[in-house]
Amino acid sequence: MGDPTGLIVAAVVSLAVIVFGLFRARRDGRLRGGGRDEILRLSAGELGETLGERATLVQFSTTLCVSCPGTRRLLADVSASTPGVAFVEIDAEARLDLVRRADVMRTPTVLVLDHAGRVVRRASGPPTRADLVSAVDLATAG
Repeated sequence: MGDPTGLIVAAVVSLAVIVFGLFRARRDGRLRGGGRDEILRLSAGELGETLGERATLVQFSTTLCVSCPGTRRLLADVSASTPGVAFVEIDAEARLDLVRRADVMRTPTVLVLDHAGRVVRRASGPPTRADLVSAVDLATAG
């Protein structure tokens, strides 16, 4: 029997990939708050659109993003059915300044802003409708 080092390395790498995949799947699309987002505030001037009276949904997209069209439809639908909520889509490739400032690492990234432009929740990946509605409720509660 030969040296088992290669087999051990393959097993460790496989385990690491599985753990990373499970971690990412658990976090993908989850709207969460806290951290740096508690102080991040985006203005209407930065977004190029008027903020919603109650909340604003911001989506960072790219042309090659497979999940972006579905996320766009979801955000547009939620904003259209919720009075005082605006929807803004940002082309991440054209707005690298805003991508850096908002710490966007992938698309779609969704930010839920309160009426003053403060980020109250964020998701990397497509959020669920239920999570999005809950985040809008949180943003409009104050």
